[in-house]
Amino acid sequence: MNALATRVRPPMLAAGRGLVLSVYGLAVSILLFVLAVLSIAFILLGIGVFTTPLVLEGVRRHANQRRAWAADWSGVRIPVPYRPFPPDLRRGVTGQVERTTLLLKDPATWRDLQWLLVDMTVGPVVAILAASLMVYPVEGLILAAGLWRAFQDAGPYWYGFVPVDSQATALAALALGAVIFAVGLKTAAPLLRLHFVIARPLLAPTPEQALAQRVDRLTETRHEAVDTAASELRRIERDLHDGAQARLVAMGMNLGTIEALIEKDPAQAKKMLAVARESSAEALTELRDLVRGIHPPVLAERGLGDAVKALALRLPVTTEVTVELPGRAEAAVESAVESAAYFAVSEVLTNAVKHAGGDRIWVDLHHGEGMLRISVTDNGGGGARIGSGSGLSGVERRLGTFDGVLAVSSPAGGPTMVTMELPCVLS
Repeated sequence: MNALATRVRPPMLAAGRGLVLSVYGLAVSILLFVLAVLSIAFILLGIGVFTTPLVLEGVRRHANQRRAWAADWSGVRIPVPYRPFPPDLRRGVTGQVERTTLLLKDPATWRDLQWLLVDMTVGPVVAILAASLMVYPVEGLILAAGLWRAFQDAGPYWYGFVPVDSQATALAALALGAVIFAVGLKTAAPLLRLHFVIARPLLAPTPEQALAQRVDRLTETRHEAVDTAASELRRIERDLHDGAQARLVAMGMNLGTIEALIEKDPAQAKKMLAVARESSAEALTELRDLVRGIHPPVLAERGLGDAVKALALRLPVTTEVTVELPGRAEAAVESAVESAAYFAVSEVLTNAVKHAGGDRIWVDLHHGEGMLRISVTDNGGGGARIGSGSGLSGVERRLGTFDGVLAVSSPAGGPTMVTMELPCVLS
């Protein structure tokens, strides 16, 4: 029984989602398309300047909802193609005119309107078919249960291609319904996916838009990488100046004093030699800590998996680390990616210990299809967000330098899962 439920549940869920898309999606798409056409037409009258941004923002929210459903329901990923608004966009009437102009100049706006047309025609047909194949057999079951008698005075009742006018034909309708249900089990999920695949060419960026977004992203990450490197260099200089350098200077002065006292006051010189030895040990410790902050020796010697395990051992929270990495990063670029991943995990673990309030953390590292994937999960209170000035924003910038991405799932009450992906070649 459990096996049957497990087999039937996914197609039934796909059928329900297809019904939502065919009813809710169709109604909203028709409404937004009509409002968008009227609003754009009324721009010449001046009214559209105020209504067009609101309507087109509604279209974009509707399209973004469909992109989210495509990813969540069928694993169809559709990138967002919209151009960002300038940060200094003015307010008032002038700002409304500028916003309307920017929206109408964005090719993605017109592609969204084309998608609304598709979503009003082809899209609902595919979606309702996924639902119908699972729902229509119920009618065959009801007819076989005796409902066919309610229609016998009006002639045969057609169920598909079966004329139902007796119990025998009702059972034939039941058999046809069983066949349709079996087909629905196989095709409901693919039909739901087909709905999103049909929408993807219009909702996704064009090759030119994707290239432009890629260039903008690389430009942004290049600036962030330069800023990060400069900040890191200033930190190293500050740590050297305030720590090891100061101790080495003091040790040099002590050695000069020892040289002057070694014949006059050997006992005092011996005491100062002990102080100089302590200073040299402390300077060496600080230099090692500094090197560990630049590129930890355990990472260089034993790889990312063991380095993360070493991090976990130092945490005050029980941490379980699972590693499935087939090799090591050898090239200089890949080694830099490995280092970025290490420090990203370190920052996420630090945040989990400080802010999550949980008592257990799970870390999973694995590699596949040219991607290094890392997830850090804690059983804390949730509520983690990527925002300006947060530690996760810094992690996102660090990963972005290497074309990596960061995703956070942290509902109120927990748990929190931070997922990182980095292009990486291991050998």
